[in-house]
Amino acid sequence: MNVKLTPDMKRLIFFLLTLLSSPLQAVTSGGGPDAGMQNPGYQEKPPWFKESFLDIRDDISEATAAEKRVLLYFYQDGCPYCSKLLHDNFGDQGIAGKTQQHFDVIALNMWGDREVTGLTGESITEKEFAAQLKIQYTPTLLFLNESGRAIVRLNGYYPPHSFSAILDYVAQHKESELSVRDYLSEISPRSASGKLHVEQGFLTAPVDLSAVNREKPLLVMFEQMQCLACDELHEDFLQRTGVQQSLRGFEVVVLDMWSREAMTTPAGIKTTVREWAQLLGIQYAPSLLFFDTAGDEVFRSEGYLRAFHIHGALDYVLSEAYRQQPEFQRYLQDRRADFEKRGLDIDLWK
Repeated sequence: MNVKLTPDMKRLIFFLLTLLSSPLQAVTSGGGPDAGMQNPGYQEKPPWFKESFLDIRDDISEATAAEKRVLLYFYQDGCPYCSKLLHDNFGDQGIAGKTQQHFDVIALNMWGDREVTGLTGESITEKEFAAQLKIQYTPTLLFLNESGRAIVRLNGYYPPHSFSAILDYVAQHKESELSVRDYLSEISPRSASGKLHVEQGFLTAPVDLSAVNREKPLLVMFEQMQCLACDELHEDFLQRTGVQQSLRGFEVVVLDMWSREAMTTPAGIKTTVREWAQLLGIQYAPSLLFFDTAGDEVFRSEGYLRAFHIHGALDYVLSEAYRQQPEFQRYLQDRRADFEKRGLDIDLWK
């Protein structure tokens, strides 16, 4: 007997299958994907990936209606380059924001058994779908246009600067003008430095944040090695005279958000940097967290900010203005108005 499933029935089935297929997590102090008992190689996907019913035709229609495009991400558990894609690329706030704005990302297990409805309406498993598309490597990413054709296919891992440029190429519909190879050659995207910027006067390992100078507030910068925004923060914004003057009012530490290095939190808890970042809900680099002299978090900045906003965040905490004005944006508006009254021209993008 053939039973026609309603959309609500499909959603219920999808929810139940998701619960049944989710890998078990070990109960540890750190939690997170690395503690998985059933599947140690499992990698947590960003929460903004699309929870698709895996009907690719519907996914394309929904993306088109939202003026987005579909990005199919084929992975396998235990794949180190999938981990780099999730950490180095989607851990960069600029790349993550751009991807969310322009794409619906659908994760597909190269060896999975979930049912996929392909472009011709056939029902097959993930692994059959992967074989049909001749997926040989992970990660493999297929950027689809509105008719379901792959505009760009990335076989394997691409570093953040190239990956970001490819996002621009597809999002801006450049395929009608030139090839992706010519586009990359034309714009020559800049690569990240591949290092953490630990400057003179910053705290260094082993990090014990419970023992820092309690006469100053604490600034914790969660960053990662492959991060153009982190490079810009340290090479430009933090080098400006006014910013440096405010920065001297803080104890400062730069932490690699993916590091397993041992540390002690301001509350005196011994853990690793990675586990603390997970506990704090850190998703993007750079993320700036501010703690008062009692060791309590009082403010954080996670979006892409320019020098005016960075300097404003420092002074917002240093002056304890957050106690009287809980809305940071209103504080910035008042700050800008005050500067302009004094004849100072403020360009928010410099």
